[in-house]
Amino acid sequence: MDRTAQFAARAAEYPAVYDPAPPTGSLHLRAVNVLEGNWTGASTVPSRSLYPHQWSWDSAFVAIGLRHVSPHRAQRELETLLDAQWGDGRIPHIVFNPSVPLDAYFPSPDFWRSSTAGRAAGAPRTVQTSGIVQPPVHALAAWLVHCADPELSRARGFLARVYPRLAAWHRYLLHRRDAGGGGLVSVVHPWEQGMDNAPSWDAPLSRITPAPARSFRRADLDHGAAEDRPTDLDYGRYVRLATDYRDGGYADGAGDFAVEDPAFNALLIASEHALARIARQLGAPGTARHARAERLTSALVDRLWDPAAGLFFCRDVRGGGPIRERGVSGLVPLLLPGLPREVAAALVRTLCGPHFGMGATTRLVPSYDLLGEAFDPHRYWRGPAWFNTSWLLERGLRAHGERARADALRAAVLEVADTSGFAEYVDPYTGEACGATGFSWTAALALDLLHDTNDLHRLLHDPHARLHGRPHDPLGRPHDQRHDPLDLLHDSDDTALKGGDRG
Repeated sequence: MDRTAQFAARAAEYPAVYDPAPPTGSLHLRAVNVLEGNWTGASTVPSRSLYPHQWSWDSAFVAIGLRHVSPHRAQRELETLLDAQWGDGRIPHIVFNPSVPLDAYFPSPDFWRSSTAGRAAGAPRTVQTSGIVQPPVHALAAWLVHCADPELSRARGFLARVYPRLAAWHRYLLHRRDAGGGGLVSVVHPWEQGMDNAPSWDAPLSRITPAPARSFRRADLDHGAAEDRPTDLDYGRYVRLATDYRDGGYADGAGDFAVEDPAFNALLIASEHALARIARQLGAPGTARHARAERLTSALVDRLWDPAAGLFFCRDVRGGGPIRERGVSGLVPLLLPGLPREVAAALVRTLCGPHFGMGATTRLVPSYDLLGEAFDPHRYWRGPAWFNTSWLLERGLRAHGERARADALRAAVLEVADTSGFAEYVDPYTGEACGATGFSWTAALALDLLHDTNDLHRLLHDPHARLHGRPHDPLGRPHDQRHDPLDLLHDSDDTALKGGDRG
């Protein structure tokens, strides 16, 4: 039995005497049960009903949380995804489960036709995937998974196997997707950025002729209210973009939609720092990757930062200018260590100000400007709060010394994850559940925050801190390997941690 399943069953099997399991019904145990219920045997689906396949950045977030209860399964989560990587280096945003009926999800494998339409780009022949990508959280996830159990990672050769694939993934993005010529990566479809229906896409999408409504059937409306989902017009444009990309053999550079997004690029930068740590762990220099991350950070600030607005804006490469919509994507670069101090301070002010209301009017960080004309507290990425973006911002606040605000956001994420039944997303004001419940990344990131307590500083830096007679670290690392999970982004010394709508 897998360790995660063992944990879920443990409360019934053992008396609570020494090192007892969390009490029945605890948030920790319920989060584990969500991940166990969504496990397919090789990977974790986002939800059993609405999203019955493997999604790319979902699996990265799942691995980050899963490492606390089953590092082996967390490794397998990433390995399964990387097994579907294309020859050109791209990691597809969906890996399809062949046992799921074609009509259970759209666009289905017969729409993407990856093994034929993607042949020139090196699509795998033995597994069906989509042809677009999602944000590159994977190297960051791989490093954190390794740090959860370095001995297991070394025994399995985990980093040695994933490093060349992750390096190829970054190479694809940096070499094939610099549509604007300024060093940043462009997305070629709203589904790639992950925040599918954000108002930031409205202007560039308006140039796209939608596919005829009769040419596709929306399976998402079988599981969610139409008023909470993208409109038929927007969906028709999504389908047209994907169809054109497919019919062009998934070749980059020719499409009518290309947008530089701050969150996508910030996550690439974070993962470049992580890839430098992985390289160092394998005996190679990591300095070039750290330097690349610093250059990308400078390009991000130069091209996308708006000091008057106090956040980053997307840039419409085909339209030639910034897209002045305040979305949560513009706050996510707070995660990065190399931001100028004044930029980080301005992001915190914007996060806590009237446009996002953190700590004042909202329970979790909304996905879009509370004062924007397109704001809707329930419609997909046009206002609701999502747990992965709040997790990223909690990490960013903590990294830039905003401990009180980070603690408050952490507490809010855990409370709303609990009361919403691990919802896909929630009303930012009330915490009311929207979309699917029992959502995997919500459960996984709640687990990660549960293992990062308010006593983290004492546990990491007090050499006398002990739990059950052993030096304790919420990541399960030996005493001499304790660091905050994202210290890798804020410490250029590679010797730290030695050994140790989705489409």
